[in-house]
Amino acid sequence: MTDEIYYTIALTRMTGFNAAMALQLYQALGNGQAVYEHRNDIGDVIPDATPRLRESMKHWDDALKRAAVEMEFITKNNIRALTINDTDYPQRLAECPDAPILLYYKGTADLNQRYVLNMVGTRRCTTYGQDLIRHFISDLRQKCPQVLIVSGLAYGIDICAHRNALQQGYETVGVLAHGLDQIYPYAHRDTAVEMVRQGGLLTEYISQTEALPNNFRQRNRIVAGISDCTILVESAYKGGGLITCRIAQEYGRDVFAFPGAVGMAYSEGCNLMIRNNTAALITSASDFLETVRWQTIEQQKDSVQRQLFPDLTPEEQQVVSLLQQTNDLQLNIISVKTNIPIGQLTALLFQLEMKGVIKPLAGGTYHLL
Repeated sequence: MTDEIYYTIALTRMTGFNAAMALQLYQALGNGQAVYEHRNDIGDVIPDATPRLRESMKHWDDALKRAAVEMEFITKNNIRALTINDTDYPQRLAECPDAPILLYYKGTADLNQRYVLNMVGTRRCTTYGQDLIRHFISDLRQKCPQVLIVSGLAYGIDICAHRNALQQGYETVGVLAHGLDQIYPYAHRDTAVEMVRQGGLLTEYISQTEALPNNFRQRNRIVAGISDCTILVESAYKGGGLITCRIAQEYGRDVFAFPGAVGMAYSEGCNLMIRNNTAALITSASDFLETVRWQTIEQQKDSVQRQLFPDLTPEEQQVVSLLQQTNDLQLNIISVKTNIPIGQLTALLFQLEMKGVIKPLAGGTYHLL
């Protein structure tokens, strides 16, 4: 696997920031090392490869030297390099047409958590936006604990989402627009350190990569692609959060937005998306869960109860449901409340006892196990 990471790092250097081209080469030949081995006949593998690409793929020396340096860096700093073939690579992202062929990851969270959502918006988050995030994440945690919260570690909505996730016991992952040798903005360093222990930091960028403006736009596709859905909290008429929403829509993912007051600058983007039906309106975690239909704690409890008694007839289930409400009832009381005749009920109770569902107690009382 070490060789595969080495050659894949080099391949990302060979293709620059053209993620789609890197993915095409990688998928055509199966892995980074195979691309290197076919460096002199790329045109045979990809007939529509441009003359420039065919020529550039013949010269790997500088890319391999840089890959060797990066291998030392990630080993020294306990950073995981996940190729798109890796089972721990975020599979939702792998479905996207411009997915990075390699991600650098430092953290503990499962990037393939059962449910993944991202929260994005303005870097000038208002008190209103902060309150929305706090209440939403708190309520969501109570109803649906198996969620990974993703954002971009930026000022405003991003950092507010990360910090509330940490406070509520959620794992949270920050997708960075630079290498893992730095934290930008530096003011969020303490939060980032906490996230490594309760979530993680993720990037497609090699170390010593600066946080350039275009990198943030590229980063947004990972935020969108790694998630089941995107939630826009506050946004001006233009902004990075809207870019993430647009990308999420292109990937076929659900997009939600909290409405804001008419005329407020950082509500214009949300209200516009809601008005244009490009985002579903939500006001709470309950709204959200009702739409996405994620399994809540209450639904999990119901499912467990159904699994405990999988072979019950409708009449047996009627008796069990009654005893779940009020346990330890006498035979005649059960008969009255279920409207099942005593003779038939006696046989039902015997069957339930044989199935290990109930047991008889003294005085003709029955106890649900």
